[in-house]
Parts: sequence; structure tokens; C-alpha cells
Amino acid sequence: MNSNLSLLQPYPFQKLRKLFDGITPAANLDPINLHIGEPKHATPDFIRQAVVDHLNKLSHYPTTQGTPELRYSIADWIMRRFDLPTINPDTEVIPVNGSREALFSFAQAAIDTAAASEPYVVCPNPFYQIYEGAALLGGASPQFINTTADKAFRLDFSQLPDAVWSRTQLIYVCNPNNPTGSVMSLDEWRQLFELSDRYGCIIAADECYSEIYFDEHKPPLGALAAAHQLGRTGFPRLLVFNSLSKRSNVPGLRSGFVAGNAQILEKYLLYRTYHGCAMNPASQAASIAAWNDENHVVENRRLYTQKFSMATAMLSGATAAQMPDAGFYLWFKTPISDTEFTQQLRRDYNVTVLPGSYLGRKIRGINPGENYVRIALVASLDQCTEAIDRIKSLLNNLGYA
Repeated sequence: MNSNLSLLQPYPFQKLRKLFDGITPAANLDPINLHIGEPKHATPDFIRQAVVDHLNKLSHYPTTQGTPELRYSIADWIMRRFDLPTINPDTEVIPVNGSREALFSFAQAAIDTAAASEPYVVCPNPFYQIYEGAALLGGASPQFINTTADKAFRLDFSQLPDAVWSRTQLIYVCNPNNPTGSVMSLDEWRQLFELSDRYGCIIAADECYSEIYFDEHKPPLGALAAAHQLGRTGFPRLLVFNSLSKRSNVPGLRSGFVAGNAQILEKYLLYRTYHGCAMNPASQAASIAAWNDENHVVENRRLYTQKFSMATAMLSGATAAQMPDAGFYLWFKTPISDTEFTQQLRRDYNVTVLPGSYLGRKIRGINPGENYVRIALVASLDQCTEAIDRIKSLLNNLGYA
């Protein structure tokens, strides 16, 4: 077996199960689970119907590149959403089976282990654990940039010296960020593009939360839009990964895309042809329907805006609970250790959240996820309201209300 498998840390939810060993939740309270970023809003009927209407196509092998209709619908959506004059659906877009699959597999194709020195992959910290696993199994060493409250959870690229950047082949950024909810500014993109130009590293921009934001007039700036605004024709060394899971409430559909530099995508498509990860035809048809409709996405945002407005208002008197720039996570500072807070909340109030330290690593003396919890406001408004009320009760018992 691949010896690098031994380098993988337990997934956060495995750690959570171990944390709850021996804990019996309060029996008089219904459980409310807010630890997993799985959308709970209803899948739109027209998307489900599109799957049913195209089940007869399951008798055919799909192509790795997907149907032209799917690629064109994705390209049209990208141009509309990010105000791009053009993107080539034949060379700059590849459908994938959800952004997670592609974020992981891309590292296996991109990392060159034959390089003169050990390759590095840069990630934010805290982070989505797929980045670290992809780096390790690709034969690279992950390097981390701590994102902390004193810097508004922004990426401070100066934390890493030239000696690290010179060996960096790939950098993952999550925009909007999981778990902090921060969105990169045009100046941050400019800095990152300059690093990519100077050191030749590829940027993998994870934008699966890009469509969950709270002001219809201020959508998050995406990597492709930033590149266009900065005159970077052809998206040099840049790929963007996005998904329908959060946007359209279809996590089980496993549908997303990779878009960006045509030369990189040509090689990645070759990899995927051997990897065997084509999207099934019924899912492709449903994806076309989803990418072509925005009404359900606007309604989705309205529901999340309701929940975040409620949560931040209810918690404002107890402790700082800031509205994220985007995404559906409340990155909540705990008055006691994040693990102890999570245990007490589970035991006494039957609410499950995720300790922030499980999403981070101790780097340069700190784990920036420590003493935070990630609260995924994915349940119904009533359930989320009840959960926040229980959290307030715990804070009151701890003397912080």
C-alpha cells in the first residue's frame, strides 16, 4: 500500500465521534446536527424531474469531458455570474463529480515528484482536509498560512518565506472560505497572482460556497473575475472548482466543474480519462437544468440570510458572533476550549457542532481553529433558531450571557 496513507490524519468527523465517547445527550431535547456542511433545503422539483426524464440515457457510456450541452451551460453561467466576455466551453471547462473529487484528484495530476527538491502545496489554516490529503498522497508536503481574527481571517502570504514559495507547486485557496466565511479581495488576488507568476505555482481556487451570500448586489469576487479584471488573459496557472451541491441543494447529485487555463485542463483531462470519473448522463441533464436557472438560487440565499440574521442577532448580547462575508458557516468564538464547549453542548443541549481545532493544524505555535466552533446553519429556520437558543443557554450557564 502507498506508505503516504500513514500520514493522513483522522477526518474531523471521526475525531468528533471519539470526542463524544461516553457522552449521553439530553433525552428531553430533540437532536439538532449543525456539524456537517450538508445542505438541508429542499432540492428543486425541476432538477429532480430532469433526473427522472433522462434515466433512459443510463444505457450509454458518458464521455469524460461531458456533453457539449453541459459544458456550454456551465460556460454560460460562468460568464453571467462573473461578468466574463468569454470562456471556451471546449477547452476551458470540464464537468466533474463534485468539487471534492476534483480538488483531490487534481493534485495527483499536478504535483511533479520528479522535481529537484521536495514539492510543497500551500493551504490556508484552518482548512478543508481534502487539501492536506491530496498533497500528502500526491507526494508533496503541505505548508500552511494561518488565518486569524486579528487579520480578519485574510491570507497573509508573507507568513511563508521565499524558500517555501520556491518549492511550491500548488496552492489551494477557499473563496468564500470554509470555515471562516471570508472572501478574498481584488488586492489579495493580485498578490496571489504575483506569487504564481514569480514561482510558477498553480492556483486551485475552491469556490463551492460562491453562491451563498447575503447581499444580492454584492456577490463574492471569484478568481476568474479577478483574473479578468487584472488583465490576465487565458487565466495563467489558474483553475477554479465549483459545485451545484450548495448552490442548488443537490449534494447527492455529485456535480460540479473545473474551469480556467486551457493548457492545464488539457493535461488534467488526460488524467481524468484514465482515472475513469465521467458524470452519468442523467446527472448531466439535471446539471444543465440547474445551471440554467437562478430563481431557486436567489430563494436559497434568502433562506440562509434569514438564518444568519437570526443567529447573529440572538448571540450579539452573549459574545461576538460576526456575520460571515459568505457561506453557510458561523465561525463562533468559544469562551472555553472548543472541545469542551462541543461536549457540553452535546451532553446538556443535544446540539452538535464541530470543534474548530479539528479543522486546523498547530503551525508556528498556534492552531488558529482552537477555541472556535463551526456551526453549519443548514437546518430549517426553526431548528436553527432552537439550536441558537440552546447555545445561548449554555453561554448563560458558563457566565457569558
